[in-house]
Amino acid sequence: MLAPQAQPQPTVLVIDDVPENLLVVSELLREDGYVVRVARSGPAGLRHAKLVPQPDLILLDVMMPQMDGYEVLRRLRADPETVEIPVIFVTASGEESDEEHGLALGAVDFLRKPIRPLVTLARVRAQIQARQARRAMAHANRTLAGEVGDRIRELHAARRVAIRALAHLAEQRDPETGNHILRTQGYVQELALALRDEPGYAEQLDDRMVDWMAESAPLHDIGKVGIPDNILLKPGPLTPDEWVVMRTHTTIGARAIELAERDMDEPTDFLRIAHQIAQSHHERWDGKGYPQGLSGTEIPLAARIMAVADVFDALISPRVYKKPMPIGDAWRIIVADSGTRFDPAVVRSFERAFDRLVAISRQHEDKALELVA
Repeated sequence: MLAPQAQPQPTVLVIDDVPENLLVVSELLREDGYVVRVARSGPAGLRHAKLVPQPDLILLDVMMPQMDGYEVLRRLRADPETVEIPVIFVTASGEESDEEHGLALGAVDFLRKPIRPLVTLARVRAQIQARQARRAMAHANRTLAGEVGDRIRELHAARRVAIRALAHLAEQRDPETGNHILRTQGYVQELALALRDEPGYAEQLDDRMVDWMAESAPLHDIGKVGIPDNILLKPGPLTPDEWVVMRTHTTIGARAIELAERDMDEPTDFLRIAHQIAQSHHERWDGKGYPQGLSGTEIPLAARIMAVADVFDALISPRVYKKPMPIGDAWRIIVADSGTRFDPAVVRSFERAFDRLVAISRQHEDKALELVA
């Protein structure tokens, strides 16, 4: 029997015009096992990005002569050969507007200079894992149609692992959410099953559709990887301007899933549902939600189910800035918001499935947090 081939070490391209910065970052990454390439200018970085093997991640300085990091990123995203390579900006700027501009262009994260080794390595690992997970998901979906039996079960398992890896990327940015993705995944499945009892829903919610909704649920907040730390991790209420930025996690998440869809030979219902959930789970039945202000059945069914699951879990879960709400109070809030915030049919399903939702919340309960006074 042939021994399994070792997986190639991930390659990171570092683009910076300052030799000292290149040396520090390169040594740090090599010590952690990465293959490192360096480029001292934007044009050189663009050439290196096309070399084989292609880099798995690019660390890109913002302020460089001749061609700044923003222009380098624009060109990377405009080139089909490099459009999929994740880019982390490295900058000495402390301006939130710079960070928002970079994220809007397609950067996946920001690192501040001087770099902090542990933070830098954690962010690099997270993005490498996410890229590997996207590749695994695309591969699983491309081959799924032609496989049967045990092979299908293996691919389903691979897809679940890929989804969980992507979901944990968001969770790593916001660690206080704990088992949120496990609980909401269970809630979505139970709500969808209960919704079959509503007139006109049984045909929409066959077993395959319910499974797809449940499998997609962990990706609902994947867009939070693009939200600045000072907003995402703020231990208290957000300002109106900060809420504007926070709300972009819906469109950032939808965009990330669109990139995964590009790797597919044909569109898949599974990724379509994941896209709907990521983009529309903060829409409201009365049209007062975001990002598109959809109302009623304009909102995709999967997103209407996810909305109830997400809010219920947020109400009953502890955070560093709040205590968990009693289960009964959370139930009353969900029911009271039927027809305004939530789809009435989904709320009725919530009432029917309530005991099972409570059991899921207890099964995946988070450890106690140190709450603010």
